[in-house]
Amino acid sequence: MKSEATSSMTGVLTPIWQRVLQLPSIGLDDDFFDVGGDSSLALQLFTEIAEVCGRELPPVTIYQARTIAALAAFLEQTTSPPFPALVLLKAGAKQPPIFLAHGLGGSVMDFFQPVRHIDSDHPIYGIQSKGIDGLDEPLERIEDMAEFSIDAVRELQPHGPYILIGYSLGGLVALEMAQRLSAAGEEIALLGMLDAYPHIRHLSFGQRTRLIARQAKRGFHSLADFSGGSSYKPPAGVSLTPAMQRVRDSAYLALTRYQPRFYPGKIRFVRAAIGSGFPSNAAAVWSPLVEKIEVETVPGDHLGMIATHYEELASVLSRYLREAFAFFQ
Repeated sequence: MKSEATSSMTGVLTPIWQRVLQLPSIGLDDDFFDVGGDSSLALQLFTEIAEVCGRELPPVTIYQARTIAALAAFLEQTTSPPFPALVLLKAGAKQPPIFLAHGLGGSVMDFFQPVRHIDSDHPIYGIQSKGIDGLDEPLERIEDMAEFSIDAVRELQPHGPYILIGYSLGGLVALEMAQRLSAAGEEIALLGMLDAYPHIRHLSFGQRTRLIARQAKRGFHSLADFSGGSSYKPPAGVSLTPAMQRVRDSAYLALTRYQPRFYPGKIRFVRAAIGSGFPSNAAAVWSPLVEKIEVETVPGDHLGMIATHYEELASVLSRYLREAFAFFQ
């Protein structure tokens, strides 16, 4: 039997869900994603919940509490439980799992659309930043982010082969994870980096000069305009929670500090067709730093490749995964 408090909370949440999802009625046990929810709507949903209930929760909470009833019970807890480092984004029966690291300023919600279109029977997990729930201090070094991520991954999968894919800043985290796992004797079956680059200060002189000249023509003048420092923007009318803003600021600091070292393995790199604050030649940036690199281009700019052209991106990733799994199945 539901408590009176939970019943009261469902009464508060139901009209919010109806407004955000633009539906006349929603059942208490209807799954958010099954009734039309997506990552942008989740941001709107939790912005309204913060305004009405006075509780600021990361939008990725929807993966833990996907129905009105479950979310009501979650909100009725006097203290929010720690948010898990790994979030199951898509179930699958085969092993090993696929691990995704998200970009600067965002969350694993950013992968909602690409994950829906990835063709794989393997479970897909998103690695969520420490501190997104406001309970822990966010990390300020890529190396620490990688170690935090490895600890979470190894609880689920103690040994390789590992499948690691990272978008934007998450690509650097995935790279550092691969470095450490490889050094520990583990196999990396796939390291995928999606439009991921070092901060401009860690590029070669020639790359910095070309990037600054190109971006100056577009009216970008501060370092924050380069390498994704100002690229993430939530949808109109939606603001980042204080915890999410702290994570974003810490992540940008980590980006400025991180200088990649040589990786004795292979990277499969996907770049956005439209440059926006990033080097135009991914191979030139990464070739001196890796044993082997393959570069592929998908439509869109840095944000559009994952938010708008997600089907094309998912198609490329599906192929990468099929080829990686073929080696050990």
